[in-house]
Amino acid sequence: MCLLVLAWDVHPQYRLIVVANRDEYHDRPAAALAPWADASDVLAGRDLRAGGTWLGIDRRRRFGVLTNYREQPGAAPGAPSRGALIPGYLLQARSPADYLRALEPQADRYGGFNLLLADGESLWYASNRTAPFERRLAPGIYGLSNHRLDTPWPKLTRVRRAFEQWLVEATPADAPAGLLALLDDRRPAGLCEYPSGSRERALAAPFVEHPQFGTRCSTVLLLEADGALWMRERGFDRHGRPAAQRDYRLGAQEWC
Repeated sequence: MCLLVLAWDVHPQYRLIVVANRDEYHDRPAAALAPWADASDVLAGRDLRAGGTWLGIDRRRRFGVLTNYREQPGAAPGAPSRGALIPGYLLQARSPADYLRALEPQADRYGGFNLLLADGESLWYASNRTAPFERRLAPGIYGLSNHRLDTPWPKLTRVRRAFEQWLVEATPADAPAGLLALLDDRRPAGLCEYPSGSRERALAAPFVEHPQFGTRCSTVLLLEADGALWMRERGFDRHGRPAAQRDYRLGAQEWC
């Protein structure tokens, strides 16, 4: 389970604001947020098993984020890695619309996914579990977990409500620490619905704590209209304790 909320072209200072938790098995190796050694124009974490990523941005400030679609059965054996979809976009010069049009004929080869892609002009959503496959999003606030965009799962609704309040009340000094605090909500929704200690109960919290599977990192992205960028990733160990933090604060023409 993963969770993110974002604001597109609604804040007076930031063109794009993203806050996201990445949930994954603790034994799946991953690299922290950094420029890629083999693709230095990409700033992203990296899945060290399949080589892709769940969230990234490039030198041109083109952005992508991915969540898996929760369903049974999952991805078929031999299906291509969904994590390749983000670098597939960032490592070429196509617009989000052109990239998604090229992807659509082969999208059913992948396990279920949700994909949000942005450039300086537009934000697009695509999923191989929706019809139509892709659509351009108007300026607004959106939430996504492991179902369709804006599915009102209780944990997503809770974080989105807190995010909307932050947008109204916060000052620049509150970012990104205040946004990371929104993601550190460890209270499960529906406490009466699941037995204590069960995986389903753990998954009902915005921040997932479980011995085998949990929130591995929280990420905040603040992108200004001129391209100035502030990105912070906070990693966590298998016990949910902060393990490391990476910060990138770049001017409009800077790169790391």
